[in-house]
Amino acid sequence: MPDAILIKNGHIVDPSQGIDEVGDILIEDGKITEVRSQKSEVRHKEKESLRTIDAAGLYIFPGLVDMHVHLREPGFEYKETIKTGTMAAVKGGITSVCCMPNTNPVNDNKTVTEFILRKTYAEGSCYVYPIGAITKGQKGEELAEMTMMHEAGCVAFSDDGRPVTSSLIMRRALEYSRVLNVPIISHCEDMSLSEGGVMNEGRLSAQMGLRGIPYASEDAMVARDIILSELTGGRLHIAHVSTEGSVRLLRQAKERGVKVTAETCPHYFTITEDAVKGYNTNAKVNPPLRTQRDVDAIKEGLRDGTIDVIATDHAPHHRDEKLQEFDKSPSGISGFETALSLCLRLVHEGVLTMSQLVEKITFAPAKILGINAGTLKVDNYADITIVDMNREFKVESENFLSKGKNTPFDGWTLKGMPVITICKGKIYDWRS
Repeated sequence: MPDAILIKNGHIVDPSQGIDEVGDILIEDGKITEVRSQKSEVRHKEKESLRTIDAAGLYIFPGLVDMHVHLREPGFEYKETIKTGTMAAVKGGITSVCCMPNTNPVNDNKTVTEFILRKTYAEGSCYVYPIGAITKGQKGEELAEMTMMHEAGCVAFSDDGRPVTSSLIMRRALEYSRVLNVPIISHCEDMSLSEGGVMNEGRLSAQMGLRGIPYASEDAMVARDIILSELTGGRLHIAHVSTEGSVRLLRQAKERGVKVTAETCPHYFTITEDAVKGYNTNAKVNPPLRTQRDVDAIKEGLRDGTIDVIATDHAPHHRDEKLQEFDKSPSGISGFETALSLCLRLVHEGVLTMSQLVEKITFAPAKILGINAGTLKVDNYADITIVDMNREFKVESENFLSKGKNTPFDGWTLKGMPVITICKGKIYDWRS
């Protein structure tokens, strides 16, 4: 990186500081040293080299923070690695990711946590924050060593991919969350209702001859975990919200003052269950794609603040796995390289203002996790995403940097994309 970088004339949006105006940013020795409006002149010390980036007509965001991803390493490197996953994230404008523990071995102890951090230091293109398992082996039977894992670097705990079926164990986890001051990220699924299901339960699943997953499977567990959070005062975060009922339950809980936050993913406000027609396994996710009514409810939940965060739930799979029959194919979408463009549709459609969107993909997740990210404050490391709101591109999954090519958006034309990402002292220019 040059000794100094001057980003000029860009529209800076940083909700952490209430900034939403055209201005300049000066970066010296990898850190932000000045943020000035267009009316003020950025002054910098004499440096051996100064690189100027003209961002006229472009937006400047804090580097995006994705609090729900699957990097697959250790154990499933044929799907993704820390090296390939973090590079794909950076291409998507994401500079901080939080990786879920369903690796092999499961990240349920400090040894695996430390391995992930060592690999990130050696090969990662962006910052990686491990999320530890709530229970040993994610089996739901015994709490993992949460304190030791937190000390080793875990910023949250989740059994994502599986629900914690025992209410008592979930209660204990939420009690620990108060002591450690970290969120418990809940995968809300009543397995007795969803077991064997592969898509949303309804008329379409019946027509396709596939076993469905009812909305009640998610709603019932959201309700239970809200009740347990209310009981314990623990910090609860609901992952990948997909139903109208979940949004309603979360809204009511927040009105009562329950310590609950929530996220959804781009596919849950962009497409419906119709995307699985033709037995399209690239549209198979868990929780499943729902109905237009659910999509509308999620958009309203984003608009009114019921849903705090947008995360990708980046879940890459090998091509051969997704080519199996629908019943056998694994759930998941490779989401890093389309996420921001899909999120920007919320701005184009008037669902969110630009500032509201940027908060949900930068400062809000960072605040929930207690990490120093998602901001352009002076003295912070320069993790920055520069976005061209008007640039259109065709999604070509074969060109993804991620090993996972599994996306239902292949062939779509999207508007708005990250054109420059600055992360960990490097400048990535995606314009060519």
